[in-house]
Amino acid sequence: MIKAIIFDMDGLLIDSEPIWQEAEGTVLGNLGVRFAPPELRQTMGLKVTEVVQFWYARQPWENLSIEKTATDIMDTVVSLVKSKGTAMPGVRHALDVCKETGLPMAIASGSFFRVIEAVLEKLGIKNEFSVIYSAEHEPYGKPHPGVYITAANKLDVAPECCLAFEDSPNGVLSAKAARMKCVTVPDVHVKSDKRFLIADLRLASLDELTIEQLSSL
Repeated sequence: MIKAIIFDMDGLLIDSEPIWQEAEGTVLGNLGVRFAPPELRQTMGLKVTEVVQFWYARQPWENLSIEKTATDIMDTVVSLVKSKGTAMPGVRHALDVCKETGLPMAIASGSFFRVIEAVLEKLGIKNEFSVIYSAEHEPYGKPHPGVYITAANKLDVAPECCLAFEDSPNGVLSAKAARMKCVTVPDVHVKSDKRFLIADLRLASLDELTIEQLSSL
C-alpha cells in the first residue's frame, strides 16, 4: 500500500534540463571542455559534483577545483531558474491529484538545497511538500537509492510503501533500487532508453495522471 509520494524535481517539475545544459556548457566551456550538447544528457540525474567529476576525468582542467566549478554551475543555474524557469506541463494537475489521496508528499532531488529552494519558490509550490531532501548530503547521487531511502525515512514511511515520480533513467533506477513504486514521465530526448521499462507506470505528461492510476499502484 502506498503511504507517501516522492517527486524528483529537475526535468519533472521544472523544465530545468535546458537550464542545466546552458549552465554546464557555459562554465565547463570556459574551462576548455569541449562536447556536443547531447553529450550532457549522459549525466542527467547525477549530483552536480558528480557531473563535474565526470567531465574532469575525461578532459581535466587547471586552476579551478571541482568544488568551485560545481559552485559556479549552481550559481548559474539559480540565476537562470529565477530569470526564465518554467513548470513542466501538468505539474499543478499532478499535485492536485496526489493531494486527493491525502498522502504526504516530498521532494528527493539530486540538486543541492539552494537550487531546490530557487525552483520551488519560482513555481510557488514549496508548501505542497512536508519533506524536501537533497542528495547533497548523500555519499552518492542517483542512480544510487540513498536519496530516496533517506527521504522515506524523513517521512517516517518504509521505502517500499512510497511512490516516486521520475523523468530520467538514473532516477528510475534510483527509485526502484529503493524498492519504491515508480511513475515515469520520460524526458523526450531519452524516452527510448530501456531503463524506463522497469517503471510501474509511464506517462507522456503529468497532465495524464489520474486518481484511478494512483489507486491501482
